[in-house]
Amino acid sequence: MLAVIGLLATISTSRAGLIDPRLAPALAATAPGQPIPVWVLLRDKGPLQKTSLAAVSTRSLRRRAKVRPASALVDLQDMPVYEPYVSAIAARGVHIRQRSKWLNAVSVEATPEQILALQTLPAVRTIEPLKRFGPRVVEAVTPEPATAQPGKAGGAGAHPHTLDYGNSLAQNALVNVPALHDLGYTGAGVLVAHFDNGYRLLSHQAFASLHVVATHDFVDHDGNPAPPVSAPDFFGAHGVSTLSVLAAFQPGQLIGPAYGADFALARTEDDGSETRLEEDNWVAAIEWADSLGADVVSSSVGYKDFDVGFMSWTWQDMNGNTTVITRAADWAVARGIVVVNAAGNEGLNTMHNTLLAPADADSCITVGGVWTPPGTTVPERYVTSSVGPTTSVPPRIKPDVAALGANVWIATATGPAVYAASSGTSFACPMVAGVAALLLSATPSATPMQIRDALRATASHAGAPDNQTGWGIIDAAAALQRVRTAVQPASFSAVKYHYR
Repeated sequence: MLAVIGLLATISTSRAGLIDPRLAPALAATAPGQPIPVWVLLRDKGPLQKTSLAAVSTRSLRRRAKVRPASALVDLQDMPVYEPYVSAIAARGVHIRQRSKWLNAVSVEATPEQILALQTLPAVRTIEPLKRFGPRVVEAVTPEPATAQPGKAGGAGAHPHTLDYGNSLAQNALVNVPALHDLGYTGAGVLVAHFDNGYRLLSHQAFASLHVVATHDFVDHDGNPAPPVSAPDFFGAHGVSTLSVLAAFQPGQLIGPAYGADFALARTEDDGSETRLEEDNWVAAIEWADSLGADVVSSSVGYKDFDVGFMSWTWQDMNGNTTVITRAADWAVARGIVVVNAAGNEGLNTMHNTLLAPADADSCITVGGVWTPPGTTVPERYVTSSVGPTTSVPPRIKPDVAALGANVWIATATGPAVYAASSGTSFACPMVAGVAALLLSATPSATPMQIRDALRATASHAGAPDNQTGWGIIDAAAALQRVRTAVQPASFSAVKYHYR
């Protein structure tokens, strides 16, 4: 312990301000030689600091043209981290986890002694704590037969529509998705990036027509988004379920709102990691999604610090500016991506906000969950759905909108034709992300803020938003009418000139 105290004293007096003060508890609680996770933020992008349109895809440039002038589609933030700087960091013996061009940083696992050595590198601007993943509230999953039960609420045949939604009718009808499907909108032409804990069973019948254009595992650093074959059964199960709410197409059983979209699947969360670190994986994934040209991000994960000695993020930090993942979400929206994230399932405590980053992001569409309690007819906030407001000044209302968050019909990873009912904002989020994809399919020129504002303005209590369910339950058809009045057709001739 004396060695640790001496190290802390050295850090506090050496190059003042370089080590983030929030690292002090972690350093004090860490034995010499024991690695801890940190972000190493760099001073610049190297001696040749210049921008290039080649840094991102043509599809990304086209999407960015909706929110940026043609002469500023890319900036220095889009340029990769300078590799000689990364090599100098690695030379200190640390384990490199991820690179982030937007942060101009690398995430590493380093011992207290190595952190002290890193701060002496001329290229290092500051060293910050890497946030740990807070355990998700796992709601009960109730298996059901593969065949929808006639007469059950939301079951097959309950309402006449072009499609047979089976037991998924309730979640779709609540937000008026069938009205857009009846008009022929399926999400076609829209690229949706989906982040979760992997995809154990993409061979499920609900995904028979799923069009996947890109995959990446940011945990194991390969192209296969499935968890390891040897991993426990729950690895990758959550990803299968949330993706099914968004994208499934199995008539008579389960249909997602954006079943006709293209998908990029990213495994960002490691269910079995001893250190349980996923913030840097999420940041890497959203940069990847941007480079692909993704139009929508659906993220049913959230982050908060619960570990003793790592008091880096608390509910007071949910101000839209503090956490790395929140900043990355806003940067993605500034590049034209509609970012949709679950609010979290911490809502049993309503004394203060219970948001999980990046749900506090100003530009993110944060989704809460609702249900209709037994014996009632009016939907209300589901008991665990996280609440706002943010701690910014002034505080902002969160969540933004809501969708069904209880007894949502999902595909499960337990078998290729097995379905279940489950609860949580994890399943409300993909419904809203799917609606965003439908709106973009119908109005490709719409910007993220136009999509967000249309969803808010036409939701169930838009005139009196609160920190329980935001502006309320979304209405896909009304939002489409709203966004059509706000969108002007975009011209891409100037963009073509710049990347010709």
